[in-house]
Amino acid sequence: MFAVGAEAQNKPKLDANGMPCDGVLDGALQCFKPEATLSTPDRPYRRAGESDGRRNGPGRGFTLGAKQLIYAAVPGSVVVLDAKKNYTFVKRITFEHKPAPLPLESIAGMAASTATNMIYVSTRGHLVAIDLLTEKVVWSNAYEPGTCCERGQVTPDGLTLDVGSDLKNFHRVIDARTGVVKGIIPTPQSMFNHNVNMSPDGKTIFAAPNGNTMTIADLATMKPTGTITFSDHVRVFVTNHDASRVYANLNNLLGFEIADVKTQKVIKRIEVPGEMWKAKWADPNLHFYGHGAPMHGIAMTPDESEIWIPDAINNQVLVFDNTGEWPKLDLTKSIKTEAPNGWITMGLDGKLAYMASGDVVDVKTHKIVGYLRDEYGRNMDSEKVLDLAFDLNGKLVRKVNEFAIGDPQAYEARIAAQKRVKETSR
Repeated sequence: MFAVGAEAQNKPKLDANGMPCDGVLDGALQCFKPEATLSTPDRPYRRAGESDGRRNGPGRGFTLGAKQLIYAAVPGSVVVLDAKKNYTFVKRITFEHKPAPLPLESIAGMAASTATNMIYVSTRGHLVAIDLLTEKVVWSNAYEPGTCCERGQVTPDGLTLDVGSDLKNFHRVIDARTGVVKGIIPTPQSMFNHNVNMSPDGKTIFAAPNGNTMTIADLATMKPTGTITFSDHVRVFVTNHDASRVYANLNNLLGFEIADVKTQKVIKRIEVPGEMWKAKWADPNLHFYGHGAPMHGIAMTPDESEIWIPDAINNQVLVFDNTGEWPKLDLTKSIKTEAPNGWITMGLDGKLAYMASGDVVDVKTHKIVGYLRDEYGRNMDSEKVLDLAFDLNGKLVRKVNEFAIGDPQAYEARIAAQKRVKETSR
């Protein structure tokens, strides 16, 4: 007797507030009397479109969708930019307050945890944990005065930090929720701790000093397991997808050395052609931006197909093809940066790269597509940048490492694609 669906048709319609509507619902779920929706020459009517970004996602209506934000740490504060709105300024989170005559502590590094929803800023003086939802300092520890803190890494579960001491010969293993020290990793052969990396599985620590010898340590036992000695002072370094190789840039080298972690030996030295830099670097009357080296920074694309280095001699980023036996410089892909550059961070999914110069580069085209600026229009000039993704409730769901290391999934996807191409070409 009743048509199919009649029961559903008799069910009360609910408006945006969950109240019954005995009239007509428009596109925004507002309730109108039927006569109010009639279109006449004197009162033309068109059904309203959806205006609530919470229902249509980011980029629509009031844009109440999920956020992708850039966090750049500078002395005393963290600047937040909107990655989906051409890196427009969002806000500045101040975490250190000092009288004007006193200097702010310099920034050594920054990391993030999806488990705790915090970022961790290492300064030369403190390790500061900031809640990303409240933007309040949860804890700030100096530990033993004069020994805190260098760059840190977060374990895959987000619950443990490994943080280098401030130019001392040990690392701290720290509870990411409370800041309590779980233990100490001694690095007696790597004095003056500086940069640190962690294997993708979170088991192995690589501790580089302001010196030649890097210490490898086991996080579970908190004990050193070996060392790698490079030919000069180690600067920035990255590891590949399984942490079987270390790629390090050094003092007095425009290029990098590659070390085998299993043998703990340097297996290859990659140099940029000498005519591009050696005469300039040897001239004491010439001065270059950076950290007293021809370059400061090295980055892998997540799939490890390319290796990028900032060239301080020629104010550019050099790109190496890394799909062959050894990396090979491709000068056709060089990127001229707007300002001097001392760091490269790869963004989420490896589609964009963020330079300390403030330039944002499309990884595929090697073209500058944006700029990181603070609220005064100044270059961010920060070597501590994180690309972070949040859900609708402000929960951190994805993050990057400030070191552009190889990613296991991206690497495996590239290798699988190469195999498919070979199979189809047979």
